[in-house]
Amino acid sequence: MQFNNDKTVREIADCADRYEKALADNDVVALDNFFWDGPEVVRYGVGENLYGGEEIAAFRRARQGGSPPRTVLRRHITCMGDDIAVVSLEFRREGSQRIGRQMQTWVRIDGQWKIIAAHVSLMAQQSEAAGPAAS
Repeated sequence: MQFNNDKTVREIADCADRYEKALADNDVVALDNFFWDGPEVVRYGVGENLYGGEEIAAFRRARQGGSPPRTVLRRHITCMGDDIAVVSLEFRREGSQRIGRQMQTWVRIDGQWKIIAAHVSLMAQQSEAAGPAAS
């Protein structure tokens, strides 16, 4: 298996850039189109677990104001062959110091790149991550 051939990395980078723009613009039609529309797709969010394209689309439409504005701090793309890729990124929401993380598994289906699995989480605050004080 070949990892990270240049053409596939460029294709996925373009998909990830367009996803970020759609997220910032709260373009729910575009966001829906990035995800596979089937029962196999899963999206774990900061406060929700969504199974299937219908649940993901319903979540987007019910979300007031869309995703909070964010800045991407770091992005890492790993392509496995020509038809599977993982996009991992770190972000910071506007007005927050917490680091967010997002992973998306992209699969080329019928010639189109679609997200088949996604996970979004926020890291614990520094005091939360430290745990109880030692005595």
